[in-house]
Amino acid sequence: MKRVRLLCVGKASKPFCRDGCAEYLKRLKGFYDTTVIEIPEQPSVKREGEELLKRMGGTCVLLDIGGELVTSEGLAELVRSAHERADEVTFIIGGASGTDDAVRAKCTRRISFGRVTYPHQIARLLLCEQLYRAATILRGLPYHK
Repeated sequence: MKRVRLLCVGKASKPFCRDGCAEYLKRLKGFYDTTVIEIPEQPSVKREGEELLKRMGGTCVLLDIGGELVTSEGLAELVRSAHERADEVTFIIGGASGTDDAVRAKCTRRISFGRVTYPHQIARLLLCEQLYRAATILRGLPYHK
């Protein structure tokens, strides 16, 4: 089974984010071996970057406000093509202060869900929902209308 990993700085501590992520991650289990790895917030972006770099694997995609704007269909295509190259795709969400340049350099793609800034917990919830939507698009299921 193909793997999808979410590598996130910080915890999903807000109940609506934690519960929403849990629901979409549960749904994703039918499509991918899905895991979430949380990196504790560090005193600097550089230290967070060091921790992220230790855990990055497969095809790495960074959520970044300056990244390529993607549609749901575009994200589905990104996941499909990433899995053609590797069994694992890792999506990275940095902390509140951004992401270190070393992490950016190791990522194959940088994507954005818009030019607005989201708290990292909401970005995680959006990513979980969009990954589920991408999986249903790739399988031709009616969730995406």
